[in-house]
Amino acid sequence: MHKKTLFLTLRVFSATGGIEKVCRLVGKAFYELGLQYGGTTQVYSMYGNANNADGNKYIPQSLFTGFSDNKVRFVLKSIAAGRKADIVMMSHINLLVVGYLVKFFKPSVKLVLIAHGIEVWNPLPGWKKRMLRKCDLILPVSHFTQDKMIALHGLDEKKFSVFNNCLEPFLEKPLLGRKNAVLLQRYGLRKNNRILLTVSRMSDSEQYKGYDRVLQALPELLAAYPDLRYLLVGKYDANEKERLDQLVDKLGISEAVIFAGFVDDGELAAHFNLGDIFIMPSEKEGFGIVFIEAMFYGLPVIAGNKDGSTDALWHGQLGTLIDPESNAEIVSAVKAILDYPEKYQPDQEKLQEHFSYTWYKRKLKKCLERLES
Repeated sequence: MHKKTLFLTLRVFSATGGIEKVCRLVGKAFYELGLQYGGTTQVYSMYGNANNADGNKYIPQSLFTGFSDNKVRFVLKSIAAGRKADIVMMSHINLLVVGYLVKFFKPSVKLVLIAHGIEVWNPLPGWKKRMLRKCDLILPVSHFTQDKMIALHGLDEKKFSVFNNCLEPFLEKPLLGRKNAVLLQRYGLRKNNRILLTVSRMSDSEQYKGYDRVLQALPELLAAYPDLRYLLVGKYDANEKERLDQLVDKLGISEAVIFAGFVDDGELAAHFNLGDIFIMPSEKEGFGIVFIEAMFYGLPVIAGNKDGSTDALWHGQLGTLIDPESNAEIVSAVKAILDYPEKYQPDQEKLQEHFSYTWYKRKLKKCLERLES
């Protein structure tokens, strides 16, 4: 295995999104593999600062360098460190220029790019395609992202290795027993309410998560299950909230819909425990870490079959895949689970087999070994 790794990121500890989760886990895996096999790891963050890593559970603070949005310093230091490295991994395609410059000064360095989703699904200018071809290995988080990149950018399939995301190893354990009484009171819910749950940011620039499709299916579902409620957890911007409020009013379902807003990580387990079904029929999800988190907490999951969600549900073996544009399929899937919930419980053994952190680290090791062949 290679001895020196430089991991270039935009943000690691200063944000809580899916890409930042991936960066934290990749950094942790690199660090632990380095300890095991005698290698070294450095993590550079363009927008982070040194204080962001203080007290983190993933890597020693000494391995982390934040550049506080000083792009010039970040680029220069990355080139200098990259010339001493065996591998330079980039967490986002926006760091491709930096990796390309490292490769220019040290042709023997191995360039690796993590590809998450929508950021690599669009056509690229010619210069960026040429830089992309300089990568020795591309790690798409789903088969969907891999297929899109090959079709769009004319890349050799041999350069790819699908690298699914994994469960956070520090997740609070699943809660056993009754739903949290404090949360039931907070949201005006009763113990007999059956709850559809979506956990997602809601933005008018990202209207592809499918929660509006669930809202449109609610009138038919409420006719069959009057006690059903839909709890949406996550930040929302003003424009998207206004759009959704108008849709709720138009459908006449205001009593059945609850917008929880942002929820701290410390309360997420209790919120998952409220749910009876996790549903997010998205159309442009790169992978969807929230799906495997929901399954970890024991929720049957419904997801769309047109994006990276298929990988998260292990091609339907761990949950229910539907056409996200079909109201009838949404309704049918929800009814099936509500009527026979025990039949749709996620297989925890299979979930751990495919998406545990242990599996993730093993997969990263295989990718590094592939670079040596």
